[in-house]
Amino acid sequence: MSNQDYIDTEETGRVSFDFRGYLFKVLNLWKFVLLCIGSALLIGYLINVRKQNVYKLDSLISVENDQNPFFTANTSISFNWGGVSGKVGKIMTAIKTRTHNEKVVDSLQFYMQYFIEGKYRKEDVYKSTPFSFEINKSKPQVLGYPVGIRFLDNNEFEVFTEFEGVKKNAQKYDDKSLHKITVPTGVYTKKYTRGELIDLSFLNGRLLCKPSIQIKPGSEFFISFSGFDGIVNSYRNSIMIAPFAKASPSVLQLQLAGTNKAKIVDYLNTTSIILSKSELESKNLYATNTIKFIDSSLNAVNLNLKDVTDEMNKFRKQNKVFDVTEEITQISNQLREYDLTKDREQLKLNYLDNLELYLKTKTDYTEIAAPTSVGIEEKNILSSVSKIIGLASERQNLEYTTKESSSLVKELDKQIDSEKNVLLEVISSTKKTIGIQLSTLSRSIANLEAKLSDLPEDQQLYLKIQRKLDISQQAYNLYTAKRSEAAIVKAANISDITVIDEAKDIGGGLIGPNKSLNYMMALMMGFFIPMFLIFIIFLLDNTIHGSDEIEQLSRIPILGLIGKYNYKNNLVVYEKPKSAVSESFRAIRSSLQFIYKKQQNKTEGKTLMITSSVSGEGKTFCSINIATVYALSGKKTILLGLDLRKPKIFGDFNIENDLGVVNYLIDEHTFDKVKYTTHIENLDIVPSGPVPPNPSELLMSDKMRVLITNLRKDYDMIVLDTPPLGLVTDALELTQYADATIFMIRLDYTKKGMLSLINAKYKTGEVKNISFVLNFYKHKTNHNYGYGYGYGYGYGYGYGVYGNAYHEKGKKTVWNRIKNIFRRA
Repeated sequence: MSNQDYIDTEETGRVSFDFRGYLFKVLNLWKFVLLCIGSALLIGYLINVRKQNVYKLDSLISVENDQNPFFTANTSISFNWGGVSGKVGKIMTAIKTRTHNEKVVDSLQFYMQYFIEGKYRKEDVYKSTPFSFEINKSKPQVLGYPVGIRFLDNNEFEVFTEFEGVKKNAQKYDDKSLHKITVPTGVYTKKYTRGELIDLSFLNGRLLCKPSIQIKPGSEFFISFSGFDGIVNSYRNSIMIAPFAKASPSVLQLQLAGTNKAKIVDYLNTTSIILSKSELESKNLYATNTIKFIDSSLNAVNLNLKDVTDEMNKFRKQNKVFDVTEEITQISNQLREYDLTKDREQLKLNYLDNLELYLKTKTDYTEIAAPTSVGIEEKNILSSVSKIIGLASERQNLEYTTKESSSLVKELDKQIDSEKNVLLEVISSTKKTIGIQLSTLSRSIANLEAKLSDLPEDQQLYLKIQRKLDISQQAYNLYTAKRSEAAIVKAANISDITVIDEAKDIGGGLIGPNKSLNYMMALMMGFFIPMFLIFIIFLLDNTIHGSDEIEQLSRIPILGLIGKYNYKNNLVVYEKPKSAVSESFRAIRSSLQFIYKKQQNKTEGKTLMITSSVSGEGKTFCSINIATVYALSGKKTILLGLDLRKPKIFGDFNIENDLGVVNYLIDEHTFDKVKYTTHIENLDIVPSGPVPPNPSELLMSDKMRVLITNLRKDYDMIVLDTPPLGLVTDALELTQYADATIFMIRLDYTKKGMLSLINAKYKTGEVKNISFVLNFYKHKTNHNYGYGYGYGYGYGYGYGVYGNAYHEKGKKTVWNRIKNIFRRA
């Protein structure tokens, strides 16, 4: 192969990923991948059996828009909240408010939980305990620590704990205040009887047993208290509300997920009840404020009526009874009508004055009484008051879930201010109209009173007192009638929220854990994590593992393959001639013949240089055995130990390294003196000798050239065992004497970067006729390196399809037979 056939991968600039090599790497580590998948599936199983089941239940409520007449058939004080859509939005907001969820949690006492010891965890046994615990809310309960209850018999039980640390957090559930309490450390027990008051620093209340349930002696339960705010917040975030269908936006679906279905059912149903109750209270707010206003006015009218009645009784006792003429009676009746009308108008004016002051000085507009309570029937005033109260209520609900600076709150404030300005204008104009009416009434009253001025003084006084009495009585009757009417309508009012389908445990509802998904995730993680790790290892791995990698990294041909063979020394070919390794060296000898045949002009002995990148790659092992195969074939062979820095070849031939090539090159001894004849026929050996201070200079000397020339005349094959080419330059000095060069590569040991050096030398022509020999080669059926044969790895994988013929026959033990069975599998 010419040097021009070599392509330097650095010059081409191509970067490619060896997917085939990665795939074979995965196949080689299939046991590791399988182990990871099995471990992941086991973890998935443990998660599935240990994780609590999660359920989701729902209920349906309907939001209607009812308006009820309040005082008369023509007047309504139950204002419209903005239609059904407006109510739906308010209800959906109210469900997520903290105030609402606090009411639900407090009514159900969900801050207290009952547990029993389960297989993997403490199990929630809400509504399944044979007892209930009546909390003393005025005293603190320890937070976040389960307090044990152990029943000794049907009438006696004991409280047991094992606290670590003296101080614990506790909470009083009447005012929700937090406290630090002192608890007993270590194991603590105290006996109680049924119904006996428990008064401990960490537990306060009374245990009430259910008479219908028989308690087994030795049964253990646990009571645990949680922070009120934390429980409220968890339910507030968990409960979901949304329209049930687009076609029915007024029907809402409540959903809640949890681990205990009984708790979910109770929370959803209690939510509906409290929501309906709160909505009814809000709906009756207008009526309640009106009744309060009438009651306060009625008290004043009642006092005035009492005073006038007393005055009339006193007058009659002091004066004789007399008759009043018909004309005088008519004038008196007309005066009474004018006074009644004047009082009604004055009452309206007083209401408008108070309303105007209220609007200008107050910010909470939910306390406004109905204008109809004083007889105001101006539609603009009624409409504006209704809208302002509705917007104020909506803003009040929004404050629980929205910040003061939010755009929603600002928009509501703008609407309230706008409606308030309109109402103030209407009040101002109405007050002017009422003022004109009052002036007219005052003039009419003055005219009639002038006609009565000619009557005797006692008759005038009598008519005046009688007129006052009639006015007070009519005012009292009016307020009493209106209050009764308002109370009747309020009592008859119903909530606009109706439960269509309450929450109920009818089986099912399981939403988690998704066991199939967990197993699928475990399978994926168990597969992809080892694949990723293998990928990282593959990318970071810089060692050569197969012939296909060498073909990608270099154009230097591969001369042969040598499998691993554990033996006591390096004389494998001589002492184990039928082994697969011996056959591999014979194959290398045959391949070398093709190189030497191209050198027809050379009739002298052939030289073979054996080198490598670093030590430990089998250079000396290969040198000894190649020299041996040539010697055994009848070729007169000599093995020169030219690794002057680290001599090795002498030990296998039982000779000393005291004399060698170094002694000859420095003219200390003759060549015959340093040459040894081995016990292998036709094989002589010259060890390196003592390590010199200048090995490179000795190998470059003329005496070395003369030595090689003389050896070519005397020997058929000269094998040069040289230093590693990647560490020192000694081997480069010897390439001029080599007819062929073998570069040793040890698989799973030699670094890929080492090939760049020999590639560069090969490309520039510094080394010629060089070939690779792969040492420690391993043949695997799932990794085709491009060669149809494989030299056994370990103790006999065979040499190709006929390699078993070269194995020495030996006794097959039971252990070997078992290993062969697994190997075939």
